[in-house]
Amino acid sequence: MEELKGKRVGFAVCGSFCTFSRCFDALAGLLELGCDIIPIMSFNAWETDTRFGNASVHRRRLEDMCGREVIHTITDAEPIGPKNMTDIMLVANCTGNTLAKLAASITDTPVTMAVKSHLRGSRPVVLNIATNDALAGAAKNIFALMNYKNYYFVPIVQDDHKNKPFSLTGDFSKIPDALTAALAGKQVQPVLGRL
Repeated sequence: MEELKGKRVGFAVCGSFCTFSRCFDALAGLLELGCDIIPIMSFNAWETDTRFGNASVHRRRLEDMCGREVIHTITDAEPIGPKNMTDIMLVANCTGNTLAKLAASITDTPVTMAVKSHLRGSRPVVLNIATNDALAGAAKNIFALMNYKNYYFVPIVQDDHKNKPFSLTGDFSKIPDALTAALAGKQVQPVLGRL
């Protein structure tokens, strides 16, 4: 995808810890395509150890892959827009919590501040959702954001309809397609999984 080569991509990681391995795989793919990655982590992603791994290991891996320090404070995220640091912002695993904050224009984490600051320049934001209540409490926020200018979505699928019937996740393999479409001002289709 020649369209992504050299693009400055804000790569924001939230606290959907079970998706971290897929986030890192997606990041590797974007780096192979020649993207210049600016890594960003929410407070929870930055500091929380879970059964899916140690926070310090995740931080170090992200920094090693990107070749730069992770933005992990609100103060450090604020200059993203004014300094024109990113061409496009990807929230690589957008949790229900982050969806709600973005839908309500709340900026109390490094990720929400990064998105707000980036949007200041009317540039695209791509959300790759990962939430267990997408077809419940988070649904209103997903559909609200679909109606907001400059927001785009990675195609969404039910990740485990039998055991987690309200859960949706973005199709990580479609991230490059979603970024390319968003840079052209379009929503990649189909946005919802189909038979």
